[in-house]
Amino acid sequence: MVDTTYQVRGMTCGHCVSAVSAEVGAIAGVRDVQVNLATGRVTVTSEQPVATDSIRAAVDEAGYDLVEA
Repeated sequence: MVDTTYQVRGMTCGHCVSAVSAEVGAIAGVRDVQVNLATGRVTVTSEQPVATDSIRAAVDEAGYDLVEA
């Protein structure tokens, strides 16, 4: 398993956490998504490394901005 942490901007509430978790969790190979609302960090556990573009697209779809990998 591979853990990768990303910084996401714009999350302010529990709904934000749910939206990001659902979109990122729907990516093929992703096994777990942990979102820390206070820090804006999203940790993705996956079978193989996931392309940053895929994470960015999912975060975008949820309505937020991926700041960095």
